[in-house]
Amino acid sequence: MRKFLTLLFAVALCSCAPSAPIATQPVVDERAQALAAFETVRQVLQHPRCQNCHIPGDAPLQFDAGLPHQMAVMRGPGGKGVFGLPCASCHGEANPPASFGPNAPPGAPNWHLPPPEHKMVFIKLSSAELCRIVKNKQENGGKDFDALIKHVAEDKLVLWGWNPGGARAPVSVPHAEFVAAFSQWAAAGGPCPGDQLANVAASPAAR
Repeated sequence: MRKFLTLLFAVALCSCAPSAPIATQPVVDERAQALAAFETVRQVLQHPRCQNCHIPGDAPLQFDAGLPHQMAVMRGPGGKGVFGLPCASCHGEANPPASFGPNAPPGAPNWHLPPPEHKMVFIKLSSAELCRIVKNKQENGGKDFDALIKHVAEDKLVLWGWNPGGARAPVSVPHAEFVAAFSQWAAAGGPCPGDQLANVAASPAAR
């Protein structure tokens, strides 16, 4: 009888042992897929059409080469330029006709840079640094993941990046693919490269 109970106990231990790694595997897989999705997001955010206005200083860049903006344009207190030289002086509600030339000032509704209180810097950041800024409410204007998804999916100034007019290169990743990747990353809790697995679900950043 004692031998039988010992054997039964050993079988029970063996049957329970694999449960922990099996339970954590889907979490690991989801995180890996989310990190891959964020790499697609990074390609968009660090394209010239996006990062030229998401700059650490107050002078925006222009053209595909990211050159200093002509006319000494500056961010200004609200991100719409300084007194006497607002963005709307040159940037209208839509791109001008092709007859204006390939380098005519482009246009989209509400043309502006991020305000100085939350500059949302994209340029010259690692994937990990960019990831943390995007989901940080103190940096992104108080947006949670739902608001961020709505912003990248519907904001007309964001959408301009795929129709920049003139000789400017549009964002290389299709917009629908970008939004899908952003949504996948957000649904997984917005993990960032280098995050510890245990910290991903606990992060309060954009929830």
